[in-house]
Amino acid sequence: MDDKLSMNQTGRVCAGAGHNCAFSRAGSSCMENIRLFADLPADAKRELLACSRHSTHESGSIIVHEGDPIESIIVVRSGRIKTYRTTPGGKEYVLDVLHDGQALWYGMFLKDHIYHYSVECLTRVQLCRIHRADFETMLANHPSVALGLIRMVCTELDRAEEKTMMLGIRNPRRRLAEYLLLRDHSCVGPEINMRLEDIANSVGLRPETVSRNVAQFVREGLVKRVGRGKLLVLDRDGLAEVARHED
Repeated sequence: MDDKLSMNQTGRVCAGAGHNCAFSRAGSSCMENIRLFADLPADAKRELLACSRHSTHESGSIIVHEGDPIESIIVVRSGRIKTYRTTPGGKEYVLDVLHDGQALWYGMFLKDHIYHYSVECLTRVQLCRIHRADFETMLANHPSVALGLIRMVCTELDRAEEKTMMLGIRNPRRRLAEYLLLRDHSCVGPEINMRLEDIANSVGLRPETVSRNVAQFVREGLVKRVGRGKLLVLDRDGLAEVARHED
């Protein structure tokens, strides 16, 4: 469960403005770099900052197991994590890949509040954790914040619907093009920071099929490889043409 996040790790508590946080950047705090908290009032940020905990996890670490209770918001300060499910036969399906500034928090306010997936670190990861009770206290003190959270949930529901429609595309080239468009729209920074294997698991295609089609997209000038596990979309209109109009 996520209460074990700091076990065998270096846990740190952020204790307000001017604290000695090992993960602060150029005088900023966690709250300034996280989408979920970006629009919070300054005093709400200070409340959360005072009760947040930091931890560092190595690549390959499992930080959440399916069925664990959701006790905290888990925020990626740096690095990449994947959410996935494994079938009884051992096949893995990647649900999402999250990186800097993204958070796991959906389902936290539901009655059963358990994770329906596992979470693994794809790189060395720095996390920030805020307990559910502390977040609920902040919401009680700042009820206007709830509207922003509702908007975020609606955005994620739209994104989930788009991904469901994408998985229904039978043509591998079209499906991959649509997925790259979705990732490009939601990713932090200009590049899509995912290995081809993770992309393949996310779209339900063989790695070799993804590799072959990505190579073709590169030749067509639609995308560019900018390093290991990184793709840069050069022509969104061109990818959209592939996704929506090719047979």
